[in-house]
Amino acid sequence: MLTSNDLLLRTALLELKSRRRGRQSLIDFAKAIEIPGAPASDDPDEWLFRPIESVVASHHMLLMQAFERTVARRHGRLMVFMPPGSAKSTYASVVAPTFIMGKIPNYRVILASYGQDLARRHGRKARQIARSPRFSGIFNCGLSAQTSAADEWALTNGSEYLACGILSGITGNRANGILIDDPVKGREQADSPTIRDKTWSAYVDDLLTRLIPGGWVVLVQTRWHEDDLAGRLLPKGYNGESGLIRCNDGKDWEIINLPAQAERADDPLGRQVGEYLWPEWFDDGHWATFKTQSRTWSALFQQRPRPDEGGVFKEAWTRDRYGEIPIGASTVVHSWDTAQKPGDLNDPSVCTIWQHGRGTPGYYLRDVYRRRVDYPTLKRMVISMAERDRPAAILIEDKSSGQSLIQDLRAYTKLPVIAIEPNGNKVFRASEVSAMVESGLMRLPARAPWLADFEGEFFGFPLSTTFDQVDSVSQFLKWVHTHSVRIDSVGAGMVYAAAGDVPGGQTNEGFGSVSRASVLSGYE
Repeated sequence: MLTSNDLLLRTALLELKSRRRGRQSLIDFAKAIEIPGAPASDDPDEWLFRPIESVVASHHMLLMQAFERTVARRHGRLMVFMPPGSAKSTYASVVAPTFIMGKIPNYRVILASYGQDLARRHGRKARQIARSPRFSGIFNCGLSAQTSAADEWALTNGSEYLACGILSGITGNRANGILIDDPVKGREQADSPTIRDKTWSAYVDDLLTRLIPGGWVVLVQTRWHEDDLAGRLLPKGYNGESGLIRCNDGKDWEIINLPAQAERADDPLGRQVGEYLWPEWFDDGHWATFKTQSRTWSALFQQRPRPDEGGVFKEAWTRDRYGEIPIGASTVVHSWDTAQKPGDLNDPSVCTIWQHGRGTPGYYLRDVYRRRVDYPTLKRMVISMAERDRPAAILIEDKSSGQSLIQDLRAYTKLPVIAIEPNGNKVFRASEVSAMVESGLMRLPARAPWLADFEGEFFGFPLSTTFDQVDSVSQFLKWVHTHSVRIDSVGAGMVYAAAGDVPGGQTNEGFGSVSRASVLSGYE
């Protein structure tokens, strides 16, 4: 039977073990302390915060592990993208700096946020950790009495913490690490080119010049705009992947991209596509509240910001969304926009899949395939999708890799391939079919896993950074409005003819009722 002395000894040993582990690992440190959460009162200058109610979750541990790697790496760089409410600031701007400062004497950290008030609040929370008995027990140091303001305080081991607004100007202070947490306040600032330019200038001219040689930078934010601070750093063609990525500044940045709902098979948390973040804290109903606003959901929650409407296509033109495709819309057409050249892995290939039918007004966008693949994979995908859907026509742009694809498919398959020669530039081709979209003929689904990404590009065109989905849509709409279809010979590909050439005297009767000649599908 254990005596009271035995219990005291066991408690002391457990405490020593906890302190030792807290000194060695940021995750163990976070588990060993009380992490400040909501303020204890409504006073804006309140310095006391209640402990957070949640436990350390898997995405918090992922962030903290990356933070430690970044600090340990010379010229370390880290970007973290997570949705609002994920507690990214708590662990990146409050817990992590105090751990590093306690562990390494004479260490200096600068925290910058969109405003001085937010920066001061983070500084106040970090200061509360530093003044706690638990912190001093782990690191044998504490808050210095000489410098203890919320936005500028120091530890007795010589480490210093400075919190400031990113646009406030930072002079006379040097730091081992720069931590930028939420550089954008909200939509108004994010949509302002002037604020975006000022934020970028502050980052380059003010913050980076304060960094000692070999120092680290951590950027933690919710994505608001494709041209925000992260957007200017990320390389062209960035598609939401995580890992070590060479960015526009020539530095290798570790990226942790965690959308609210997983979209990639290589999700850094190992989530399946469609799984939500932090299910222990947020149920599905929480996320559903925000999914009704596509731009908000795409940017703030999925970390895929898209520009506001670009002027060619208006979102209001497609508000009448379909739940199910009518039975009469049974004719399937594939419209392919392929990468610039065979083997090109930088640009994605896109196929928009459409359904329509005589007597059923409108053209229903059923699905969008968009992927970066090499040429052999692309050819296999075209054939596989055609065997699955048995489309009446497969439209392929007769340029670059599309030319090789057309030749190979016509030579080795009986698929109904139509070579489309593009006329004019992308904006001209999109403008040609904008009236069809405005008249409501293009029908979009109410829900689809690809919809947010499609809307971001389509309605943002030509301000969006990618155009491949727009090209595929423009190609189909122009073709379906202008031409009727027949097959001259199986294996020779489709031949499209003007309405007057269609047997039986059929005619095109406007956008809504494009007649069709008999189609020999070429499928066995």
